[in-house]
Amino acid sequence: MIQKLNLANLPTKIVKAGRLSKEWGVNLYIKRDDQTGSEISGNKIRKLEYLLKEAVENNYDTVITTGGIQSNHCRATAAAATMLGMKSELLLRISEPPKTEGNFFLDKLFGSNIHYCTPEEYRNSRDEIMKSMAEKMNARGRKCYIIPEGASNALGSLGYYAAMEEISAQEKEMGVHFDTIVVAVGSGGTYSGLCTANKELALGKRIIGFAVCDDSEYFTARIDKINREAAEITGLKSEMSPSDIEINDKYVGIGYALSRPEELEFIAEVASKEALVLDPVYTGKAMYGLYNEIKEGNVPQGASVLFIHTGGLFGLFPKQEQFVF
Repeated sequence: MIQKLNLANLPTKIVKAGRLSKEWGVNLYIKRDDQTGSEISGNKIRKLEYLLKEAVENNYDTVITTGGIQSNHCRATAAAATMLGMKSELLLRISEPPKTEGNFFLDKLFGSNIHYCTPEEYRNSRDEIMKSMAEKMNARGRKCYIIPEGASNALGSLGYYAAMEEISAQEKEMGVHFDTIVVAVGSGGTYSGLCTANKELALGKRIIGFAVCDDSEYFTARIDKINREAAEITGLKSEMSPSDIEINDKYVGIGYALSRPEELEFIAEVASKEALVLDPVYTGKAMYGLYNEIKEGNVPQGASVLFIHTGGLFGLFPKQEQFVF
């Protein structure tokens, strides 16, 4: 069995969103993975527990990773690295000089060394840039461990294989059965872990991933690759297939980390009814997508739906001026 660190507060609780359930005509439950910790809050830490275990066991002293300027993943990586006595080097995508706020402020607070790249460099050569960074630092006596965008590789995906086992145990404890699981998709690793566990454990659930960037074709190919690699390193018996993957790309909106007024209005409405704070990059778009899919009949009335809240609170604050109250 592949080992991991124990950094997150697990298991995270599942709560019913009673008022939204009544309004939307489904039984809506929330898996509070936004409560995996404070500094390390969100879904990324489940994946990082596996990757950082490998880093610690092999005596790496520095982690390198990448993301947007308000990346939850980079913030969680920086915090976890500092907890473990390691240094962190972050390659952040920017198109203009950034304000020191939200996740980016915390990156600096945790002592990360920040490197910048353009959106084009990020899209086309982020992995090569991180490799070059590692080579230069290794030559100066550091030992660098590279973590991919979103910690989304085969090893990282095991965090959400374990999360699906956690969900199954909670279903038994609560006396409920979730026929549909919903999650935001930004790099694919979270969805991959849920997907491989769903198939290997024969759970028979519908897992809908709402893309927050790119399209369904891109994510289906990316997730299928992670699924197959995860099956190989863990010895899963099930044959992974692209047909196991359901990605909805209708609610990407105007782009990654960019918000339309109706999305922000929806976030405010959900918060005012359930005291449930969604973020504008991931969970806000995914929940907005779920709401509209229910309205259109693509998620049937009466369904038992588990929405995985993957965090992102710190990324909400840089958007506060865009809200209208």
